[in-house]
Amino acid sequence: MLAAKDRYQQEVMPELKKRLGIENVMELPRLEKIVVGIGLGEAIQNAKALESAERDLATITGQKPVTTKAKRSIATFKLRAGMPVGMMVTLRGKRMYDFFDRLVGIVLPRIRDFRGISPDSFDGHGNYSLGFKEQIVFPEIDYDKIEKVRGLQVTIVTTAKRDDEARLFLKLMGMPFRGE
Repeated sequence: MLAAKDRYQQEVMPELKKRLGIENVMELPRLEKIVVGIGLGEAIQNAKALESAERDLATITGQKPVTTKAKRSIATFKLRAGMPVGMMVTLRGKRMYDFFDRLVGIVLPRIRDFRGISPDSFDGHGNYSLGFKEQIVFPEIDYDKIEKVRGLQVTIVTTAKRDDEARLFLKLMGMPFRGE
């Protein structure tokens, strides 16, 4: 099986040219970056939550995560501006393509009762977001070593201008959309 970048250049690009009627290869949709994030509301009370989330995210992506901080204070949540509320990693280049391969080939099929991902989670500008209820669907995570099951979000940012172009591109790249 071809790696994601090779598959894009050898199989997906010619097919996109034909289906979209675009001659210039620089206009074709491609992966720009993948952002993986974990929201940690419990980090307000439990500072150790940040450490375990950082370890999990680094294990999943192979890159050190950055801490995201609250932008404004919310008294009802006992949250002050600047407090850590999550972790995120931005993947580009080879790591991005490797992560995409693992996501499509290993992680998504491991989800219980998996029938495909929703074709409607696009943002209107060609970017796709997908959430996981638990980080243990990633094979790198050892179930015995996690403190708590946490959800995470994966956003796939493409250079596509419209959602239909991005959907076609991701489908050709191997994303298993529901009902197709």
